[in-house]
Amino acid sequence: MSLRALVWNENIHETTQEEIRAIYPQGIHGAIAEGLAEQLGEDVEVATATLADPEHGLTEEVLAGTDVLLWWGHIGHDQVHDAVVERVQRHVLGGMGLLVLHSGHFSKIFTRLLGTTCSLAWRNAAEREIVWTTAPGHPIADGIEQPFVIDHQETYGEHFDIPNPDDQVFISSFEGGEVFRSGVTFTRGRGRIFYFSPGDQEYPVYFHPQVRRVLANGVRWAAPVAREHVTPDVTNPARRDWS
Repeated sequence: MSLRALVWNENIHETTQEEIRAIYPQGIHGAIAEGLAEQLGEDVEVATATLADPEHGLTEEVLAGTDVLLWWGHIGHDQVHDAVVERVQRHVLGGMGLLVLHSGHFSKIFTRLLGTTCSLAWRNAAEREIVWTTAPGHPIADGIEQPFVIDHQETYGEHFDIPNPDDQVFISSFEGGEVFRSGVTFTRGRGRIFYFSPGDQEYPVYFHPQVRRVLANGVRWAAPVAREHVTPDVTNPARRDWS
């Protein structure tokens, strides 16, 4: 059975800024979905959803049929309804994989799952980013060049206020001297989470073949072993006498 991936994008820049629409005419979600289909072929069924969709396209039925959710957001974090965030969180805890991309580090779902501010240093000067693999044996790093180069990208830098990750898969260096933990993983409940930073709206990063390979690997890695999501048990079991 094919993996079921859902690419979520707030889709504000592409619908309000001509210069961004010129880079991503099908939206950032369209470019990411295209890359997953290109890399995974028949192994994946890709759907997309946006902020403007009813319930942001993240209904109970949709999430129940999703193995891995990819999340891109930037200027619309506060527009995401808390009830939808709680629904997504429940599905992640129950086993749905989550890939959080670029400025999604400030999304409600990511900060809620990680429990920190997820703040970082940044500037935007269209400088080169070099992405280095720090865990070459990790499945997400499979087939990735060491290193690979993104010619123009927004600069992120430390300190990145996140908990200690389960795995640090990539670290990036920038022309101005910044370094950044650009690919890290976490586990929350039964769900696997992968954060990957390359991918600002002003640059065609989601057409980069190595970035597409990373995201495809991330989807494979984050997919739950069991296809159904298990609702976390929040009740206390009856006290038992083990004597």
